[in-house]
Amino acid sequence: MRERCSLTLSDHSHQFEGELIGAPLNSSGQLVFTTGMVGYSEAITDPSYLGQILVFAYPLIGNYGIPKFPDLSDSNVIIPRGFESDRAQCSGVIISADSLDTYHWNSLQSIDSWLKEQNVPGIVGLDTRHLVHLIRENPNILAAIEPIDAAGHRQFDFIDWKPEKGKFFDPGQYDVLAEVSSKQPRVVGKGSRRIAVIDCGVKWNIIRQLIELECEVELLPWDYDFEQVDCSGWLISNGPGDPVKTGRLKSKIARLFDGDRPVLGICLGHQLLSLAAGAVTERMSYGHRSHNQPVYEVGTRRGYITSQNHGYVVLESSISGNWEPWFKNVNDESIEGIKHKSKPFRSVQFHPEAAGGPRDTGWILEQFVAGA
Repeated sequence: MRERCSLTLSDHSHQFEGELIGAPLNSSGQLVFTTGMVGYSEAITDPSYLGQILVFAYPLIGNYGIPKFPDLSDSNVIIPRGFESDRAQCSGVIISADSLDTYHWNSLQSIDSWLKEQNVPGIVGLDTRHLVHLIRENPNILAAIEPIDAAGHRQFDFIDWKPEKGKFFDPGQYDVLAEVSSKQPRVVGKGSRRIAVIDCGVKWNIIRQLIELECEVELLPWDYDFEQVDCSGWLISNGPGDPVKTGRLKSKIARLFDGDRPVLGICLGHQLLSLAAGAVTERMSYGHRSHNQPVYEVGTRRGYITSQNHGYVVLESSISGNWEPWFKNVNDESIEGIKHKSKPFRSVQFHPEAAGGPRDTGWILEQFVAGA
């Protein structure tokens, strides 16, 4: 018999009760949803979801289990598949129904037992599609997961936030990059081109695809002195939080525009590159988080289906000078990418390396590497 567990919304308009899965910990964060049918282990370990309670709209999650996490000390294993970082990142998960039995040759354990190991609480048995409607109707709603017999609170190592009764954690109000970025520079892979990745919470599949494109990848902490780095090109990674709450990172990226080496921003990296180019960002009501976001390339008839996970957007009216829109969202016409008119500086709001999700835009990484 599973323990009862409640979900309370920050506006106190609703409280839901379901069954606990995962760790018996109190936790809070921004309530967000994803419509993806697969890729749940990737989503839960995606650093961009740090400080968020992730609602899975698809009604059955966990049927193919969780793969075994490889031994990273093995020199033959560089970037394992099935995960986007070395731990679960989100504050909690909400599932309509989980699978007690798993059906996949690579499955090691159930999502319930894995979340316990990762110290992440979750709730099963809620109407997640109803929660999606509430999220869409209440901009940037926060929530708290509260097991009946909680054994503590899910906390952070580097974020200055202390859990208190009745308080809700909002990742958009804090400097969160230190929680997910590399602590020291590190080089992985081998190749004729060295790509410097400004690690704001980089997804492993970005690194994996760069290695597959025969690049040597240097991972850099988000607050590193970039002027010390010798590379063929720069990639600014995805990550969590508000792009304006990133210290001096915007001005450091702006200095990269003084050179001619290619620069590519992805997701948060797109927002940071846009800020460095003089544009303005704002928070969206509930963001884009799914594997089926349609975008089109400006000035062409080319459309693509993309994987996205973001809650901030670049304002088109603020793009000026030598910069122009590159992609737009088909549904709401929001900016999905910008590019410099003459230099090799570009960014995309979606994930060209998608894991999980469609691979329509994998050519963006290929073009970036070819020009480096």
